[in-house]
Amino acid sequence: MKKRTPISTIMTTDLITISVNESLETVEKLFKENNIRHIPVVENKKILGMLSYTDLLRISFADITDDEQNVDTFVYDMFTVEQVMAKDVFVVSSYATIKDVSELLSKKEFHALPIVEDNELVGIVTTTDLINYLVDQL
Repeated sequence: MKKRTPISTIMTTDLITISVNESLETVEKLFKENNIRHIPVVENKKILGMLSYTDLLRISFADITDDEQNVDTFVYDMFTVEQVMAKDVFVVSSYATIKDVSELLSKKEFHALPIVEDNELVGIVTTTDLINYLVDQL
């Protein structure tokens, strides 16, 4: 395993992003349709926050059944993306190493990091990306 491998080699660059004006109902659909757990919240490629599927679960019944849709819609109308998203987001450069990012994620209580260059979002890396990288190395 190479110690200085940049995170850019494993980060996801085909990103699904949202704005703070997106409805939480639409965001839930994005999570489910794309089988993802984290969505960066951006404005003109500048990272404003991160929204995780867990954030939605905290305020809704999103994962129980499809029959709960009316309840979710009611709850979602009570909140905005800006109210639910994590605002104090750690970001890392695409030049950060996989080792450095792994250490950061192992010490914090989040599972995804936005990757930025010149203050613009260029990618995202998750704990799943890191596990897949490790499995490929074995």
